[in-house]
Amino acid sequence: MLNDPKNYKENVKAYQPKIPYFMNCLKAFLVGGIICIIGQGIQTFYMHFFHFSKQTAGNPTVATLILIAALMTGFGVYDKIAKFAGAGTIVPVTGFANSITSSALEHKSEGVVLGIATNLFQLAGEVIVFGVVSAAVLGVLRLFIEHAF
Repeated sequence: MLNDPKNYKENVKAYQPKIPYFMNCLKAFLVGGIICIIGQGIQTFYMHFFHFSKQTAGNPTVATLILIAALMTGFGVYDKIAKFAGAGTIVPVTGFANSITSSALEHKSEGVVLGIATNLFQLAGEVIVFGVVSAAVLGVLRLFIEHAF
């Protein structure tokens, strides 16, 4: 009766490893929080040493986080952290930099133009398209709401 499709789920369940949901969530929360703390520290650094305002310190902070995540991906460190933390490393800026860098590294053997350039945004393309489309829709909605009231 092992091949019986009706009892398949019950038969397979005994062989499946238990998923540690709580530990996975805890690791993701802690590592994601640490990434955010590092980002806050970088922003504070720019505000303190370069006298940026809170608003103007955001751009160099994001650029620095992208650079750090890209370098860590290139050296293989980000993948080890992601293997440990799971979804905790998908903080928008660093996760985006990781997806772009890993896609470029994967296709570097095909050359600069046909490999890196054409596949650079392969993984992140959907994110960019969704971000642009949702920003446009929300912008139009805001425009209508502001002119309606």
